[in-house]
Amino acid sequence: MTIRQVADLAGVSIATVSRVVNDHVDVSAQTRDAVRRVLREHGYHGAPRSRTPVTGRVGIAVPMVHPPYFAQILGGAAEALYEQDRQVLLCPTSHSRTRELSLLDRLADGEADGAVLVLPEESGDELGELAEHGFPFVVVDPRTEVPDGISVVCAAHSSGAAQATEHLLGLGHRRIGVISGPVDWLASQERMRGHIAALAAWGMLPDFSYVRYANFRLDGGRDAAVQLLDLPQPPTAIFAFSDSMAIGAVQAATARGIDVPAGLSVVGFDDTVEAAITVPGLTTVRQPLAELGRTAVSLLLRQLENRRLEPLRVELETKLVVRDSAAAPR
Repeated sequence: MTIRQVADLAGVSIATVSRVVNDHVDVSAQTRDAVRRVLREHGYHGAPRSRTPVTGRVGIAVPMVHPPYFAQILGGAAEALYEQDRQVLLCPTSHSRTRELSLLDRLADGEADGAVLVLPEESGDELGELAEHGFPFVVVDPRTEVPDGISVVCAAHSSGAAQATEHLLGLGHRRIGVISGPVDWLASQERMRGHIAALAAWGMLPDFSYVRYANFRLDGGRDAAVQLLDLPQPPTAIFAFSDSMAIGAVQAATARGIDVPAGLSVVGFDDTVEAAITVPGLTTVRQPLAELGRTAVSLLLRQLENRRLEPLRVELETKLVVRDSAAAPR
C-alpha cells in the first residue's frame, strides 16, 4: 500500500495523507478519521520522510534511455552521483504517466533518498503534492509549468532558437519553415518565442502557414517537412526544434532530390551525437545535455544535505554550432 493509494481510497490528496501520518494539526477531525481508517484497514506503515533511513540511492526517472538526448542527460547525472559515492536507481517511464506515478510512489516510500525527474509526465499540482510530502527531487526540462518552490534545470530555449533564426536570416533566408515539438510543451513554446523575437528584430512578422507541429522524433520531422515542401511557395530553410526532426527534414528533402544545403537549409536543436555524423553535418543549437544532469544532481544534493538552495530555477546557456547544413538561398 503506497501513500498515493491511501490518498485515492480516502478521497484526499497525497499531501493530506502526509500531514495525517506526520500528526500535523491543520487537518479536520473528519478528514483525519477517514485517512486513519484507510491506514488501519490496509496496514499502511508510512513514516515521516525525516525518519526514512538513508539509502545512498538516487532515482532518475527518464522517459527512455536510448535516444541520445536522454542518454546524455542520464550520463551526466550518473557521473555526478558516482563522484559522490551514490548509487543510481534507473527508472525508465516510457512516457507513461501511470508507470511514472507508480515509480515515484516507490521512490518516495523509501527506495531512494531523492530523485531527478527528466521531462516528467505529472501535472504541476501533482509535483506540488510530491514536494509537500517532503520527498526531495529536481525536475530537468519540464514538459509544462512547474510550481514555485520546485527546483528546475533547463536550457535557455528561447535564446538558442533566436540564435538559429538569426543565423538563417543572416544567410538571406526569408521563407523559414518551423517544425516545432508538441504545441503544449514548454520547450516548444520557449523556442517559438525565441524564433518570433529574432524575426521581430529583423522587422518581420511570423507567418504561421510555415509552422508545423510534430513529436520531436525523426518520423515527425520527416512528415512535417513533406508538408512544408508541398506548399505553393516552399521554404528555403527549415528550423526544426530537435536534431531528430531536423534529420527527418533532411531525409524528406533528399527523397525529393533536393540538395541540402544548396536547395534547402536545415537547422536543428540539441547537438546530439547524430548532428555531427549525419551528412551534411547538421548546424544546430547546442544544449549542454550532460551538464543538465550534473546540475540537477548538484541541486538535489543541496536538498539532501539541507543546504541553502538558490536559485531554484537554473537555465544553462545554449550556443549555435555551425556545420554544413545551412547556406545562402539560391
